[in-house]
Amino acid sequence: MKRKLLAASSVACLMLCGAAFAADLTVGFSQIGSESGWRAAETTVTQQQAKERGIDLKFADAQQKQENQIKAVRGFIAQGVDAILIAPVVATGWDEVLTEAKDAEIPVILLDRQIDAPEDLYLTAVTSDQVYEGKVAGEWLVKEIGDQACKVVELQGTTGSSPAINRKKGFEEAIAAKSNITIARSQTGDFTRTKGKEVMESFIKAENGGKDICAVYAHNDDMAVGAIQAIKEAGLKPGTDIKVVSIDAVPDIFLAMAEGEANATVELTPNMAGPAFDVLEKFKADGTVPPKWIQTESKLFTQADDPKGVYESKKDLGY
Repeated sequence: MKRKLLAASSVACLMLCGAAFAADLTVGFSQIGSESGWRAAETTVTQQQAKERGIDLKFADAQQKQENQIKAVRGFIAQGVDAILIAPVVATGWDEVLTEAKDAEIPVILLDRQIDAPEDLYLTAVTSDQVYEGKVAGEWLVKEIGDQACKVVELQGTTGSSPAINRKKGFEEAIAAKSNITIARSQTGDFTRTKGKEVMESFIKAENGGKDICAVYAHNDDMAVGAIQAIKEAGLKPGTDIKVVSIDAVPDIFLAMAEGEANATVELTPNMAGPAFDVLEKFKADGTVPPKWIQTESKLFTQADDPKGVYESKKDLGY
């Protein structure tokens, strides 16, 4: 009986001590900005996760500028935070400031994007397999188009960002063996709805009023939604005259799918912070070192997957 009571007391103590430990953590979060619905959801979920765990989260919006992120990270270092989360704008240019964080013994965790830097400068990266996301989108198009000749226009993400690089690579790998599918035009839309619409308008003008375009592949849903608007304004039917495939699975793309105006999207979960806080708490508690990459799931959704129902399940997540 005593052993059972001691065991129960130990479990209770571990739970309470873990909760108290988490409550003592102060974490800086350098967010890219709010360029898309998905990005807004990631911010909301990160704040919710921190609140649930009793973590004091210091938030900094970089407004899509790396210099703002570097300044924020240096500010977090000066404040002596326990850890820093970074959703990096671009992949390069991080060595110096991350070395400063390392010298201050502040662990850094990357969220949703990788960087080109020595691995000893960050604790782990919580991301999807972005090459795989692009590959899933490309494989869907290959199956959908069959042997039909297909000119694709591509709306790339922010130049130099890991999602833009990797989602392009994966898509190109998926269509490489299909000579009937070609990428006719490719340009950055900066992951924004407004720029996606603007670039799609230029693609339509350059490709016989859009009549020569078979499909648009967008590196995120917000650019796809902008492209859908441009297609409609050109007098064409998105989803029919021009297939639309994109990545992120934000609520608005499911509304478009329900209307038949988008065809497929690959899900990117906005909950990167949950796994990040899990490993951070273990690292701080007993020095447990996580793997350098924690992969999240990527799932394909099409018009056959009850898009209205998926929209209802996602609409309150902060997108």
